[in-house]
Amino acid sequence: MEFLGYKRANGKVGSRNHVAVIPSVICANDVAQAIVGQVQGTVGYFHHQGCCQLPPDLDRVTDTLCALGCSPNVGAALVVSLGCEGTDHERLVQTIAESGKPVEIIHIQELGGASRAIQAGIDAAQKLVIEISTQQRQPVDISNVVMAIKCGASDTTSGMASNCVVGYVADKLVDLGGTVVFGETTEFLGGEHLLARRAVNKEVADKIYEIVGNMEARAKSLGCDMRKGQPTPGNIAGGLSSIEEKSLGAIVKSGTRPIQGVLGYSDMVTDQKGLWIKDTPGREPEILTGMACTGAQFMMFSTGRGAPQGFPSMPVIKICGNPNTYERMIHDMDLNAGRIITGEKTIEEVGEEAFALLLRVLNGEYTKNEAIKYFNSIDIYTMGPVI
Repeated sequence: MEFLGYKRANGKVGSRNHVAVIPSVICANDVAQAIVGQVQGTVGYFHHQGCCQLPPDLDRVTDTLCALGCSPNVGAALVVSLGCEGTDHERLVQTIAESGKPVEIIHIQELGGASRAIQAGIDAAQKLVIEISTQQRQPVDISNVVMAIKCGASDTTSGMASNCVVGYVADKLVDLGGTVVFGETTEFLGGEHLLARRAVNKEVADKIYEIVGNMEARAKSLGCDMRKGQPTPGNIAGGLSSIEEKSLGAIVKSGTRPIQGVLGYSDMVTDQKGLWIKDTPGREPEILTGMACTGAQFMMFSTGRGAPQGFPSMPVIKICGNPNTYERMIHDMDLNAGRIITGEKTIEEVGEEAFALLLRVLNGEYTKNEAIKYFNSIDIYTMGPVI
């Protein structure tokens, strides 16, 4: 089984061919936004980090931006530096260059301010867009696919329909030699033992318990016990009664295959195949960024109440478990898994529809959030305070 993708110099394969405009710090966001607004073929990663953070977080921000710049969906990159940021913009440029992509950098302070930097950035981005614009899609094996998965704005239909569809697709893709990555450590609570049973060895099982324990410890340090708490207000309104119920529904989307290991937040997938966990939060802006870091060509996103947002360089396919939500938000939802609830279709039938859809997206078909550019709210998950 094949799809048409963009072959990169480092052996990765992309489903898109963007020029990424990467501000190295929040202070460079406005300049980067102006460049993206002017140059077709660009996307921007407008985050809120990069200065006045503790060294581990600055390292994480740099690592995350490096991974985003190396995404196979990125054909070239323009780094927008302020000049006095805490992130390592030199390492950022070097890492992207080592992946074989064209990369440029502009420095706002050195250029004499925002207006001059915007002009220089437009010129640089225009050059990069033209440089990669003649790259052609080529047939590649489905085993090159890295799929990220997530659920959000969940209700009772998520665990009964849309998560089941995503799990069906995850199993099928793993069986075809591909890679699937899922996260949301906060939504393992009450179900982590079920995931640990699927670990390929004790080391991986122990790591699953470790990331859940670390997450709980962070909450308890603030006097919060997540196991005795409730899900989000939206989840409760959607009929979910407890964090355990939410977790049991959430982990269904990972399918049934063995779990090969646990990735850190900014880790990229290298030669790993099969099913992997990534240690991430559940909130959309941070988890989508972490999942894009893996090198995923797309994400399959299960929702019941309706979550419309996407990600700049990673197409996000919305699988909706609630038939009423799908009809109400038809311009945001890509596939109606609610037909399982109404008895019109089986999980397997909708799963095959979802798999056919992902192949079309890999071949270039836009998702609904891509078509309306609903993908600019991203962020990077950090641990410490801003100082």
